Parts: sequence; structure tokens; C-alpha cells
Amino acid sequence: MSRAYVYDAGGLTMGDSEILEDTTRSTGREALKKNVQAAIALAGAIRSTLGPKGLDKLLIDDDGRTLVTNDGVTVLETAKVEHPVAKMIIGASSLQDKIAKDGTTSTVILASEMLRNAWELVVQGIHPAVIARGFRMAEQKVIEDITENAISGSEDLFKLAAISALSGKGHDSLKQTVSDLSLVAGNYVRNKNGKMEKEKIKIISQTGSVLEHSEVVQGLVLAKKRIDLSMPKEIIDGSIILIDGGLERRSFSSDMKLNVTTPGILEQFRNKEREMLMSQVEHLKNLGVNVVACKEGIDDDVKNELVKCGIQAFRRVAKSDLDLVSMSCGATVVNDVMSATESSIGMCLSSSNKMLGGLEHWVVTGDGCGATIIVRGSTVDIVGEVERCFDDCLGVVGQMYDDGRLLPGGGASYVALARSLRRFAETIPGREQLAIAAFADALEVIVRVLAENGGLDPIESLISVVAKQTSENSHLYGINLYNGEVEDMMANGVIEPLGIVKQAIIGATEASISILRIDDVLWAKQDIEIPEIPQ
Repeated sequence: MSRAYVYDAGGLTMGDSEILEDTTRSTGREALKKNVQAAIALAGAIRSTLGPKGLDKLLIDDDGRTLVTNDGVTVLETAKVEHPVAKMIIGASSLQDKIAKDGTTSTVILASEMLRNAWELVVQGIHPAVIARGFRMAEQKVIEDITENAISGSEDLFKLAAISALSGKGHDSLKQTVSDLSLVAGNYVRNKNGKMEKEKIKIISQTGSVLEHSEVVQGLVLAKKRIDLSMPKEIIDGSIILIDGGLERRSFSSDMKLNVTTPGILEQFRNKEREMLMSQVEHLKNLGVNVVACKEGIDDDVKNELVKCGIQAFRRVAKSDLDLVSMSCGATVVNDVMSATESSIGMCLSSSNKMLGGLEHWVVTGDGCGATIIVRGSTVDIVGEVERCFDDCLGVVGQMYDDGRLLPGGGASYVALARSLRRFAETIPGREQLAIAAFADALEVIVRVLAENGGLDPIESLISVVAKQTSENSHLYGINLYNGEVEDMMANGVIEPLGIVKQAIIGATEASISILRIDDVLWAKQDIEIPEIPQ
């Protein structure tokens, strides 16, 4: 509730409204109502993308470029959203994408439904702070229950979960290909503890082919070829050095003028430069290096000397690729060749040039593992969408390898959690009981939206799932969107990692509580600005 403080000093009376005369202000219920409306509108924009029957969105930017996708976070981050509350929910969805790579749409839908239910309680006279406490209690209970409902995974179940994560993102062939290759790549980069190191996976794209021709290569694949065909095509068990610079003549760091008075002075300059370059090559030979990768160029004189020494060299390698090779081969990226020591040198199991998709690539493998997914497709748009599918699927695979616990899909887990919450609410004597029940109602929105997008009756589908789980005393039953029946989701292979569901609920809860605690919104009025005319 806004308070106006009145001061009387010599007949002068002043209140909030006068102090904040350049600010538009919403307080109390009015502020909360507008915030809830913004959240519901945001969820409505991506609601139809959820599930295997979800539809796509066509995004068009200011330059007329188009993007077709049903990835919720891509839609939200691409769209121009100005409302601060909507941005808060988009932030929760982006965090979900960063941590779990899936469940971004679910996070937004859950948050908006929690706020919708909270508003109904506020209208009935329940204070937002009480609702926030009830939501926090419900969240803690959900985290306990979701762990009890989890099932230990296996390689077969992991594959089914990877396919489930791609539901609605393409045809069956795409889902099969992407899930298979993601699991293979994930296995290549698992460390000694069994955790997947996703940062060691590189994705490159090629157009002019079909998706089914995509492949995984063990090792890092870079669109580079050795600088001279006379260099060794393949080196086994080699020593590699990575240079964040080049092997070339240095230019002056500032504008200078040289007054040459002696005819041979320029030749002395050139000889000294060449002598310095040759000393760098000699230093590489002394270190036992036989593979060199530079971020910048390599001088022709150096190239000829490297050929004589049998050293394989690559130039114009991006810094991000140097970092990947560093992790794979255990090398340290150095700024200057002369500063390199034996500890800077890495070991590669193999370094070779291979033809992939009609193009020559550098393939390097090391003890630190590494994998490259070569994504192929007929057009740039298709390749881009497949890359996003791989990114999502790799995130899901990483979740499974890190945790290993799975949950039934098809909305089964959300309904089971809601049923448990309602029983828990009955044990809470205060008004928080109503908030916990509202939280449980919000969890059931996932089944309703899944059914709605599948052309089924949302209320009837939800009631059927609740009745089946209750009669069978099992949390495995969810809605099969292909036949409209309530079935065992684990038996149907509709599975999702525990971490995705857990993070979606946590993210939605945090966002909704943060918005519930806002009771005053102040918008600064902005004067119309005339753009400056460029001179």
C-alpha cells in the first residue's frame, strides 16, 4: 500500500505524488495484476510449442531474416520483449536452457500458471507473502518427492530419453539420427568419473547433403588444411604446440619513418628478421615439436624450413579452436614461440588431414578426448535447426550421464507431484495450505497443455491421468498424445531426465515468488527524443 507523507514547512505541503510527478506508478493489487497479466501473455506466446504435437513459430527480424523453430527459449530471446516482469521469466527460461538445455517452455508455462493461481488467492484476501511462503514449502516437498520417484537409468533408457527430448522438433529420422550421434559423442568425452565434458564437443555444419549423412568423428575436426602439401599428411603420437600469434615478420607497433643512407641497410634488416624467424624454428626443433597450430599467419621462409624439418603446420586457427585442442591434447597456448617450454607442449595421438563431405579438414585426437559432430542438411535453415536440436540433445545426454536418474514423461511426473502436494497441504494448518494447493494445480498445467496441443480435451485428459495413477497407485501413467490413452510412460519409452523436471519447477517457483513480492512498480517517464542527424 502506498503512503503519502505530508510535511508542513512554512505553508508548503508536499506528498509522494508531487515528488514522483515524472514517474508512472502502480501499487498494491494493481501492480500485481499487471505483472500477472504480463506473465500469462508471455506464456501464451509459446504455449503451443510444448510437446511432441507442438507447433512451430516463424520469427522475422528487422532485416527480414526468418527463423522457424519451436524451441521456447529461442522464441523468447529472439522476440523484442520490453516488460520487466516478462524479462524476469525469460531469464528463468534462459537459465533452464543453460543448465538443462530442455524444459524451457515448461518453465515459462509453470511460472505463469503459478502466478495466475496466486492472483486468485490474492483476490480472496490471501496476502502475497503468505502465498510466497506456501510456494516455498511446496517447492521443498516437490524436491523430496521427485527424488523418490526417480528411476536409475541405463544406456537403453538414455537413448529413449534423448529421443523424447526431441519430440516435436522434427520427423522420426531426425530424432533417431540426432539422439544416436549425441550419445556417441557424449561417450567420447566422458571423463574418468563418467561425467560428460560437453565443452570438448565441437559442432560444424555443411550444406548440400541430407541429415542422415551427419556423423561423429572422435577427435576435433577443424576446417583447416596443412599449409604445404609437402608436410606429413598424418602424424602419430606427435608433440603439438599452440601459438596465440604467428610465425611471421613483425610490423612496427607505431607509425615510423626510417631514413636509409646506406644501400645495404634494408638487406641487413631483412636478414636479421629471417635470422629471428629461423631461431624460432630452431627452438621448435629443440622442443621436439612436430605439429604447430597458430592463430595468425606463418611466413613463407618459416614454412619452407618447417617442411624440411617434417613439421606439420596449420595457420589462421581460431582462438576458440586452439582452446579446444588445448583441452584435448594437454597443451598450453603460448603467446610467443620463444617463451614456450617443454611443459607447454601437448601430446596428440594423431594429427591428420582427411576429406569429409568433399572438403579437407584437420582431425586431431588426444588423451583428453574430444568429439566433433558434422551436421549436414540441404539448406542453411535446416542445418541451423538441426544444430539447435543437437545442442538440446547434448544437454539432455549430459544431464543423464551426470545424474543418471530418469522420470516418466507425458506429464506423469507433474501429476504425481501434484497429487502428493495435495495430501501434504492437508497437514498444514495455516493459510499456506491454500498456496500449496494452488502450486499443485499449477503443476497439472503441463498435462493440460500437452493434451491441448495434441487436439485432446485438456480437462478430460487430466482427470483420466489422475484417476489412473490413483487406481494403480503408480506415478508412471501419463497421456499418450498419439492415441489419447493413459498409459505407462516408461513402457512406452517416454522418459525425461530428473534434472530437467527439477530445474523447471525450481526456476518457475523462483520467478513466481520474485514477482509476487513486487507491490510497487514505478515507470520513469521518458521525453520524446529527436534523433541526431549524422553530419
